Amino acid sequence: MALAAQPQMPRVWRAETKPHKFCPGCGHGIILKALGEAIDALNIQERTIFGCDIGCSLLSWDFFNLDTIQTHHGRTTPVLVGMKRVRPELVVVSYMGDGGAYAIGAQHLVSSAVRNDLVTIIVVNNTQYGMTGGQMAPTTLPGQKTETTPYGRDVKLTGRPMLGPELVAAVAPPGAYVARGSIANVVQLKNFIQKGLLNQIEGRGIAFIEALSACPTNWRTNAAETWRFIEKEMAAYFPTGELRTPGEVKNGQVGEGTPDAPEH
Repeated sequence: MALAAQPQMPRVWRAETKPHKFCPGCGHGIILKALGEAIDALNIQERTIFGCDIGCSLLSWDFFNLDTIQTHHGRTTPVLVGMKRVRPELVVVSYMGDGGAYAIGAQHLVSSAVRNDLVTIIVVNNTQYGMTGGQMAPTTLPGQKTETTPYGRDVKLTGRPMLGPELVAAVAPPGAYVARGSIANVVQLKNFIQKGLLNQIEGRGIAFIEALSACPTNWRTNAAETWRFIEKEMAAYFPTGELRTPGEVKNGQVGEGTPDAPEH
């Protein structure tokens, strides 16, 4: 019996590649749907370039009806920055996991933020390296068990989890947009991504959005445990919300391209 109502998918999605290749319960599909809906809302499909990293994020290589490039691990952002500089009329999206962004790709992230590059970067934070078996990542929580921390992450030995948006917000010039969303609040996440795309389109500066995500396969959690971990444990350490907006006053300066900046 056919369903009376068919699910609404983004127009920019490539239908023949669905169902997608991600594991059951993975948050990537939710985040990519939010990105697709944001692209649809802004009607920028014809000029958007999507770049994905090595790792679980590479499974998005055929997700969209967009010109797409898959890069070496951690190098997605500089590749997209190069495209933007050669073709400034394009809208470029750099999509990667927390390992690609905060480990091997950390130097590119910091440099891009300092330069205030006109790119939109989306980082999926699931607290571990998903594709290679669930090892400790820069975002693994204190005490969290992984394949390489079977007794829990010891912050005295490995340091504390990386706070990516907080780092970008601290070093980026005025005009940057920085936010952290979660698959637990898809409407808010889509809003953050859409604002990030607009920040690039309007020439204000870099846009950086981290998305709290799920990996029940490597977490070895059921549905209830998965959502508790995202909504309680992850959100307690990685608070969601906007960290920087273009109208924010920083060091006595107002973000460029924002005519009605709020007073502080």
